[in-house]
Amino acid sequence: MYSLMRQTANIVSRQEWGAAAPKQKESLEGPAKKVVIHHTALQSCKGLSEGKDRLQSIQRLHMKERHFDDIGYNFLIGGDGSVFEGRGWGVMGAHTKGHNHDSLGIALMGNFNNDSPSKEAILSVKQLLMSGVLEGFIEPQFVLYGHRDLGATECPGKNLYAALSKLRSSGKHFREGEEGEV
Repeated sequence: MYSLMRQTANIVSRQEWGAAAPKQKESLEGPAKKVVIHHTALQSCKGLSEGKDRLQSIQRLHMKERHFDDIGYNFLIGGDGSVFEGRGWGVMGAHTKGHNHDSLGIALMGNFNNDSPSKEAILSVKQLLMSGVLEGFIEPQFVLYGHRDLGATECPGKNLYAALSKLRSSGKHFREGEEGEV
């Protein structure tokens, strides 16, 4: 394997952030064909202590008010690049109505209508995508969407949506077996 492939995401587990047990879990039928990028539309957070509180709050909102089985996203990314396991790999999310059966949902924590995503957060998304492809959880020819591409919403915010081109261009390097900059 070449150097780009060795850079994988370090994921904070559900246990580490104090996740409640899901009501139930439904597996994806195979590797995700789509990856959908979201923002939480909340204040950004950095590190495990801020992230834990925010994640627990989001999970409560999703489970109690929206009646989801668990937090809606597969992974969430903090402003410092921390990667938090939501539903995790291979589990159907509740993030993009009509598209959850074949997709992975990644939410960056923050409101990107106002703020711009950090370089660290973008790098972590790239590393998470590479890990997912390498480990067989994401199809090598996956398509990357912003939530607004698949539904009537501003999500993932104008500034994060504008940054998706950086993620799309980096994706072709590991799909085509080329070395590339992360």
